[in-house]
Amino acid sequence: MSAITGGELLLRCLQAEGLNMIFGVLDGSFNTWLAKLKDYQMEYICPRHEAAAAHMAEAWARVRGEPGVVIGGIGPGAANMVSGVALAYAEGTPLIAISGQRRRNIVYPDRGGGFQVLDLLALYRPVTKWQAGVRDLRRLPEVMRKAFRAAISGRPGPVFIEIPEDIYRGTISEAEVDVWPAHRYRAQDIGAGDAGLLAAAADLLASSRRPMFHAGAGVVWAEAWEEFRALGEYLGAGFTTSLAARGVIPEDHPRYFHPLNREALEMARQEADVHLVAGSRLGELDGWGREPLWGDPAAQRLIQIDVDPTSIGVNRPVDVAIVGDAKAALASLLEEVQRRTPERTPHEGFARYAEKTAEWQQELEQSLDYGSGRINSGRMVKAVREFFPRDAIMVQDGGNTSLWCASYHPVYAPRSYLYTAKFGHLGSGLPYAIGAKLAAPERPVYLITGDGALGFNIQELETAARHNIPITVVVACDQGWGMERSSQILAQVGGFVETEIYAGTRYDRVAEGFGCHGEYVEDLEELEPALERATASGRPALIQVMVDQTANLAPPGALIFGSMVYRAEE
Repeated sequence: MSAITGGELLLRCLQAEGLNMIFGVLDGSFNTWLAKLKDYQMEYICPRHEAAAAHMAEAWARVRGEPGVVIGGIGPGAANMVSGVALAYAEGTPLIAISGQRRRNIVYPDRGGGFQVLDLLALYRPVTKWQAGVRDLRRLPEVMRKAFRAAISGRPGPVFIEIPEDIYRGTISEAEVDVWPAHRYRAQDIGAGDAGLLAAAADLLASSRRPMFHAGAGVVWAEAWEEFRALGEYLGAGFTTSLAARGVIPEDHPRYFHPLNREALEMARQEADVHLVAGSRLGELDGWGREPLWGDPAAQRLIQIDVDPTSIGVNRPVDVAIVGDAKAALASLLEEVQRRTPERTPHEGFARYAEKTAEWQQELEQSLDYGSGRINSGRMVKAVREFFPRDAIMVQDGGNTSLWCASYHPVYAPRSYLYTAKFGHLGSGLPYAIGAKLAAPERPVYLITGDGALGFNIQELETAARHNIPITVVVACDQGWGMERSSQILAQVGGFVETEIYAGTRYDRVAEGFGCHGEYVEDLEELEPALERATASGRPALIQVMVDQTANLAPPGALIFGSMVYRAEE
């Protein structure tokens, strides 16, 4: 038997999991596996920063529904990567984060004075589900199996593996290599859950008169959107989603309630007799599942479905708790409900909810007239939404820009919307768009971002150009930190403090300097032709849109969002 290096063994482990993409900034310790990429049909993307690499890997995972892989270098490379891994941890994205480490004889125990030596396991412990350092090359496959098992079990999330440079360079006989495919070491089918609890849930749903359904990101990971919608439509239910699950229900569905359509949403939830919550912990932006956004738990029944038992009943008490795969559980529930009751028509309350929705939509129309000079951000967002097809992947980034997107950019399909809904992490947008396009090259991918957020990772335009990744970046340029301007006005700071960005910045020319297509738009009528030229270029493209600073201070939903996040706990 021939010998292989630790680096090649790592590729063999990743290949056994069905993966073919790695993101990470180059490091000398990678050379043993870089030399073998073609042998394992593995693609490698080298961004300009390790945090951006983690964002790309996370987007890849969210679009494809499988773990992403990011590799950081020794010491500072791994330290740079940590913020991207922290974001994946907050969002619940399965990420296999790997880094190098100095030789074992230097770091264990630390001799003091070592170059690029850092306790990486301690650094990553707060932001990963599991961490391990490989200390014996023979155990590398075992460590990788445990890493994948931890990343995708229960609520998904990132894991961290530290591989010292001498392990990468070490050799092992192929006779000692113990690599197993995924189906040989971990459960592939979690199942629908306890049959008795499914029957009890079906009884509740069949007897309900005003059911409401709420989907979290767990529905997306389980690919359960069709089952979720079918069960709700059979019962004439209303639908809501967490911000992370937008697209599970097309947002032009007549019984979908947008998170910012607050009066209709509160009315429907408070009047519901049975709530079904699938794949969600009911977090802060879901109102914790409590009043006033939800009804009194004593007067309503709650069915919760989640693959993770520790996510059941976290913030609101439940009546029926089903631990199981959301797709299987919802399919079983539909069968059980069909045995108990004929298909329902929506209850009479939806007529009143529709009136409130119409009032909210009228307010949105009025907000499109805000401003006194440049382009209203809402009109910009609407124009971009109308240009791209329903199933295009939209990436969102920024503060007030994200609020404009929330109101004027409906999401129509699952896995077509990427945003840091649980972490609000500025700068992830451009790397997200790159990772999404690599994951789904057949789908259009576009980013709507603020100019402040773009500055965090603008260098990744070069990565997109170098790999010819044709994404469209639309920059809402208000020449400052718009959300912080709004915040400082409300706080009566007494003038703006460090909220301005140099007014002469030309992001379109920066993009051209990186080898991308650039456009500059000052009038709304110029935007659609600019979008047409950008997409026709076949290259990564950036369109700088000069939006109205005054209008951008007050995006619709800003006060609602603020009340969700900044209200005092009772």
